[in-house]
Amino acid sequence: MRLHKLNLAAAFGLPLVLTGCVTEYSAKDAGFATVDARVSTAATKKSVWVQNREQADKINAEVKALLKRKTIDADTAVQVALLNNKGLQAAYADLGDASADAWQATLFLNPTISIGTAGIGTPELQAYKAIEGLVTTNILALLTRDKTIAVADARYRQAQLTAALSTLQLAAETRRAWIEAVAAWETVGQLNQAQAAADASSELAAKLGETGAMGKGNQAREHVFNAELAGQAAEARLAARIAKENLTRLMGLWGTDVDYQVPNRLPNLPKTLTRKDGIEAEALKRRVDLQIARLDLEAVAKSYKLTEATRYVTDLELVAGAEAEREKEDHGTKVETTAQFELEFVIPIFDSGSARMRKAELAHMRSANLLAEKAVNIRSEARSAYEAYRSRYDIAQHYRNNVVPLRSKIEEEATLSYNGMITSTFELLADVRSKVNSTVLSVNAKRDFWLADADLMTAIHGGGSGGSAGGAAAPAAAEAGGAGH
Repeated sequence: MRLHKLNLAAAFGLPLVLTGCVTEYSAKDAGFATVDARVSTAATKKSVWVQNREQADKINAEVKALLKRKTIDADTAVQVALLNNKGLQAAYADLGDASADAWQATLFLNPTISIGTAGIGTPELQAYKAIEGLVTTNILALLTRDKTIAVADARYRQAQLTAALSTLQLAAETRRAWIEAVAAWETVGQLNQAQAAADASSELAAKLGETGAMGKGNQAREHVFNAELAGQAAEARLAARIAKENLTRLMGLWGTDVDYQVPNRLPNLPKTLTRKDGIEAEALKRRVDLQIARLDLEAVAKSYKLTEATRYVTDLELVAGAEAEREKEDHGTKVETTAQFELEFVIPIFDSGSARMRKAELAHMRSANLLAEKAVNIRSEARSAYEAYRSRYDIAQHYRNNVVPLRSKIEEEATLSYNGMITSTFELLADVRSKVNSTVLSVNAKRDFWLADADLMTAIHGGGSGGSAGGAAAPAAAEAGGAGH
């Protein structure tokens, strides 16, 4: 009984304490400051929650200014996506739902009022004999109000991090799409350069064939190399257009806004790598998805306590009111009013709440195990991302400093030997083909490094695809390398 008195006192005093929380929950952009702060730290870009026409017009003008007749870099692409992607705005609406739920939890339940009459049509009293008015309120909801609000608040804070995670995911996907698009166009450029040389060789072979200086077999080898290279270049142009369209889709562009340009080549490799010796600890500290799992465990634990508090008594209602009864006497009508007070609750004879307690206990165990699994996976993902970052850098450096220069030297020597009529046309073509393949592999290696660089950030802050860091790039390089053979 003493505990109930304390709970009642806390419940009635709670509105004063929760005034600040209600103000936060009821704000139109409730919780978005946390999202923006997270994104600004991890992606160094701002995000906007558009909720009216004026804001939409302002964002449209800002997007057009960022894109109009410009060649955009990766940071600009990410900024446009965060401002203009409508799917992200839908994710922010989910945050609004969570804040509305938390706001609703802070409000008292509306009382139920019932009015009834008896003795209608009594001859002496005409209209009615007795009228009864009752007010019913749920006392149990009042006693457990603080626990209910705590659960709603945990879910609200979880929704903030979920919105931040959606933003980081979009930023990471856009950065990767920009890298893929630019790398594809750089490959097109390299193949176009090789195509120009192949066109000249093919034309020369045709003229030599007319004079009888080159046999038909060597002419065919020259022409087929030119034709294969043209097909390879067409495939590369298609891949580049599709990659740019993927980037356009992530940025939410249509109409004239799609007339933007991306650079023709990826940035050069950095001179030094960023050291991340403590990347596991940093990831455990910063990963948004791990923090979401922690909040989920916190919310489930609070729900468990709420279930425990309502295990035996699921409904406790206080009914108060009065009944006015009229009687006809010699000198007129006499009205007698009687106060009423009732307490209604369900007797836990058949259902003692054991099943509900078991479900709550299992939910708590599930969340705890998922949190532990998430922590282990994040450690592994961080190690994998850092290993891929360093290894991709070494591989890209190897192609840039060793493979491509050697292929260029071989091609130069082969051209000199061919001009001196020392080597055959077939050997020259083989060297040119190898040079083209090595150049494409070098571009792919540079692309894979920048993708690994993007994955490193997502491994620390969240928003990536987990353990895919560096894993998807290897088949792409192998496929590109085999395309020319």
